[in-house]
Amino acid sequence: MYKVTFKFEDGSQVENYATEGESLLELARKSNVTIDAPCSGNASCGKCKVKLLNGQLASKKTRHTADEEYDAGWRLACISEPQGDLEVLVPDIASAFKSRMKVADLSSPDEIQIFEKTKESIESAGIQLRNSLDVVEVTMDVPSLDDTMPDNERLSRALRKYMNLEMVRFPYSVLLKLPDVLRASDFTVKCVIRTTPNDVFVYDIFPKDQDVVIGGLAIDIGTTTVSALIINMENGDILAKASAGNGQIRYGADVINRIIESTKPGGKKRLQDAVIAETINPLVQQMCQSIHFPKEQIYRMCIAGNTTMNHLFAGINANPLRMEPYIPAFFKTNSLYASDLGIDVNPDAHLIVAPNIGSYVGGDITAGTFVSMIWNKPEFSLFIDLGTNGELVFGNSDFLMSCACSAGPAFEGGDISCGMRATDGAIEACTIDAETMEPNCKIIGEEGEKPVGLCGSGIIDVISELFRTGMIDPKGKFIREGKRIKYDQYGMGSYVLAFEEEAGSVKDVEITEVDIDNFIRAKGAIFSAIRTMLASLDFDVSMIENVYVAGGIGSGINMKNAVYIGMLPDIDVDKFHYVGNSSLSGSYAMLLSTESERKVYEVARNMTYLELSTVPSYMDEFVASCFLPHTDITLFPSVESNKH
Repeated sequence: MYKVTFKFEDGSQVENYATEGESLLELARKSNVTIDAPCSGNASCGKCKVKLLNGQLASKKTRHTADEEYDAGWRLACISEPQGDLEVLVPDIASAFKSRMKVADLSSPDEIQIFEKTKESIESAGIQLRNSLDVVEVTMDVPSLDDTMPDNERLSRALRKYMNLEMVRFPYSVLLKLPDVLRASDFTVKCVIRTTPNDVFVYDIFPKDQDVVIGGLAIDIGTTTVSALIINMENGDILAKASAGNGQIRYGADVINRIIESTKPGGKKRLQDAVIAETINPLVQQMCQSIHFPKEQIYRMCIAGNTTMNHLFAGINANPLRMEPYIPAFFKTNSLYASDLGIDVNPDAHLIVAPNIGSYVGGDITAGTFVSMIWNKPEFSLFIDLGTNGELVFGNSDFLMSCACSAGPAFEGGDISCGMRATDGAIEACTIDAETMEPNCKIIGEEGEKPVGLCGSGIIDVISELFRTGMIDPKGKFIREGKRIKYDQYGMGSYVLAFEEEAGSVKDVEITEVDIDNFIRAKGAIFSAIRTMLASLDFDVSMIENVYVAGGIGSGINMKNAVYIGMLPDIDVDKFHYVGNSSLSGSYAMLLSTESERKVYEVARNMTYLELSTVPSYMDEFVASCFLPHTDITLFPSVESNKH
């Protein structure tokens, strides 16, 4: 065994021992050292770079490591095996995907307005914003030698009389508090209860003079990020908000790699701990501390996530999802409680799960479809959730059809040589001067932040600008010369966004023809899915009245540029609407309103799922979409009119 010391830029370090044949990435995971590995250690993404400071590593050079980087000691952790005691530097950028990931600012006016609009839309659809939780005050007779009824029966009798129901249930947590609270408040108490047609469940008990807020927790479990809200269940007010990178990211950027990791010994527990113990519980603690709110007063939760995330969150075997015939353990369930999963809120808090409708169309889409309200409108609308995968729903108040396409990790910066997630140093927007070919980039981080790479929205802008200015042809090949256009020994072209002296890295920040080709395939997957789904209904894009774009990347992308490269249909740009984190909005709606919860289940039941791989024309559509903007230029009339 060899002693390995992981050192960090802030001066801290972690030590552990590597066994024979164990890679640095495997040891880092075992040591809870966060290193970005979108490909989960397949050496295909090149994001897990660490710097050898002392010692010996068996590590071959790959296309992801430039000669000057390799000479300086940079290695891919996933293919590096210790050959003795050693020290490695884990740079900030290797872990920034989690610690400094740019997530939606849920406190911004735009985001707050989205939740207000959600309530308005629900009410305008005739759905009541009511749930089964309530605070009631009851008074009991004080015990005496003539009245020796036990405390639980005394409270039960008072509640039965008050609620006019026969059965009252107390969990252990209430029995623990019962004797002290009753006597401290002279047998007049407030109870947090859940009422059903058949019984009353008592979640908590308080002295009569205490102000009681019924807390609820809404969570969106995304493949990349997790977002959460604490709300007042009585009026829907948002009490606290927080977001963070999903701790599972270190096991791979996509769901397939995570499923594979979960099949290894102890894998299910590792993946579950990564999302609950490392992500959700710290978010809950952060939110509760910010508003001085007892976490035990969160009595109900709702989560929305894709089918794989739901399984990994619950610690349930997800492997059948990736194996034909792709059968999940559940589409919906109402049998989960906080204590089952170790979520740090009231142990008896019931967990609502937004229903899945397919192996690759999950509760995040059904929740998002609900709050988009396309199911309640006569006009034909398209709902798109852009993330690690692309999920689509098309329809109106008469029908709904959904499908999913694998866009790959390109939208999150994967499969791109200088790609990165939306963290400090990422270029998130860009324009290029057609004459000088000089870029003007917007970079995430503090003023003066140097560019390190490109995130999803930046990639869309750069490729759109390169095409608009005539620097690349429809195949993504460079056709102009200039100081920022380079060619390697094989004739492969690239565009330099920041030379080494301008960048926050040890080499130029550039986008290559291989990168452009990878992204063209990702955008092609989205557009071909749209066309295939519409064609299956005998529709075309001209019949789309509204396009609702959701997902983290949706907030940052320039819709005009997305159309220009052929990712989205060429329709009036005013028909595109960004709807924010619709998965979280839908989770919020289901949490607050029992009627909304039922309606989401109804929407899921009525949604037809189209498996694209079974449609013979899909591959032809995909191939045709793998050009800028498309092989059929008549589908994009605005492109020719706007090209430089």
